[in-house]
Amino acid sequence: MRIGLSVLLALLSALMVLPGCSSTEAVRREQVNAVSGNALPPPDTTTASGAYQGATDYRIGAQDLLGISVFGVQELDKEVRVNSNGQISLPLIGTVIAGGKTVPELEADLARRYADGYLQNPQVTVFVKEYTSQRITLEGAVNKPGIYPITGKTTLLQAIALAGGIDDKIADLGGIVLMRQVNGKRMAAVFDLRQVRRGLIEDPQVYGDDIVVVEQSGSKSAYRRFIESAPAIGVFRWFFP
Repeated sequence: MRIGLSVLLALLSALMVLPGCSSTEAVRREQVNAVSGNALPPPDTTTASGAYQGATDYRIGAQDLLGISVFGVQELDKEVRVNSNGQISLPLIGTVIAGGKTVPELEADLARRYADGYLQNPQVTVFVKEYTSQRITLEGAVNKPGIYPITGKTTLLQAIALAGGIDDKIADLGGIVLMRQVNGKRMAAVFDLRQVRRGLIEDPQVYGDDIVVVEQSGSKSAYRRFIESAPAIGVFRWFFP
């Protein structure tokens, strides 16, 4: 049976008013403020659908994977990854600077190059297949901590899978912290992985530049203090390390 968020909040409120509770009044107020916050807003540069909404169009970055096709010339269709210098290499025209350009700018540049002695009125299409300049960081009690590229919509469970899953020997399943920048400030939410897996709470979407920390059992870090003051139901609040 699934338990709704309103039921969880009601239970939490009831527990906080029980006599003999060891938590201080300040912690109680902090918990109430946490659960009344906004649930999981997207970061400053991304919509809920994952679309980029910065001040300018997305600009191609190092390690992005591009699909390039020339209409009617299948031999020139190619998948290329932008190297660390922002360059790609294509048939006939050789090395081209792609980094820093928008997709329309690169399409126009390639069309111009192919038209210079090779093709008549070439129609070039560029598709960014992997936005590897949009990356997330996973640290703590995961098997392979590191920075990982994400493509398309990615959830918290999928993100943890990218890092080889959690370390079952030391991970605190109730201490999954997801952090991001919202309205120019760092926000964070705590998730209980067991509840996410059972569908009791949402498996949230993660976005580029998000940080996921899987806390270790018994740790005494700043994340632990945050976990102790915030309910593990995925409600975002300001994060002060």
